[in-house]
Amino acid sequence: MEVQIESSWKLRLQSEFDQPYFSALTAFVRQEYASGECYPPGRKIFNAFSQTPFESVKVVILGQDPYHEPGQAMGLSFSVPEGMMLPPSLRNIYAEVSAETGAPIPASGDLTRWARQGVLLLNATLTVRRGQAGSHQRRGWETFTDAAIRALATERQHLVFMLWGAYAGQKAAFIDPQRHLVLRSPHPSPLSAHRGFFGNHHFQLCNDYLTQCGLTPIQW
Repeated sequence: MEVQIESSWKLRLQSEFDQPYFSALTAFVRQEYASGECYPPGRKIFNAFSQTPFESVKVVILGQDPYHEPGQAMGLSFSVPEGMMLPPSLRNIYAEVSAETGAPIPASGDLTRWARQGVLLLNATLTVRRGQAGSHQRRGWETFTDAAIRALATERQHLVFMLWGAYAGQKAAFIDPQRHLVLRSPHPSPLSAHRGFFGNHHFQLCNDYLTQCGLTPIQW
C-alpha cells in the first residue's frame, strides 16, 4: 500500500507500512472517513511529518488526540488553523511561553511556524471521529507514532522531548536522557496546568539546550 508521507519519514517508517497492523489501521481509517465526518482532513493526517522532515527535527511536542470539533484539527498537535478560537490547552501553552519570554500571546493558534523551525507537533493518534474524543485510539496509530519517536531517539542526537501529562510521559521509557533532553511536566489542560505546567520553564530550557549544542533556538 502506498502511503503519502514526506520522503525522509517514509524511509524510516517503511517497515511499519508493511506490517499487518498498519494494513488493518488503514482499512479502519478509510471506512471511518467514508461513513462519517472525521478529522483532520485526509490530506492533513501526516501534516506533522510534512512540515518537519526527519533531519529537521529539533524538538518533539507530543499530543494524544486530534481536536474532534469541526475546523480545528490540522494534523499538528495543539495547533488550530488561523481564525479559530484558541483551545484551552493552547491558551495555557501560550501563557507559559509569554511568562518565560515576555512575548505577547499570539491571536493565531496556527503552530506551523513552530513546525517549520523543527518542532515536531505529533499526536499519538492521528485521526478522530467528529465529536468523539479517543474514538480512533488503540487501532494502531500509537504503534506507528511510537515507531517515529523511537527512530528519532535512536538515530538523532541532542533533541528536546517535551512530554506533558502522564500519557506523553510514558514515552520517556525509550528515550536516552544521556543523548537527548527529556522535559516532563503535567499537561497544559486547564484540569492540570496549575499542578506544574505553569512555571515549568520548558521553552527556555529547550532553547538553552539547543544553544549549548550549537543549534539555533526556537522562536516561540
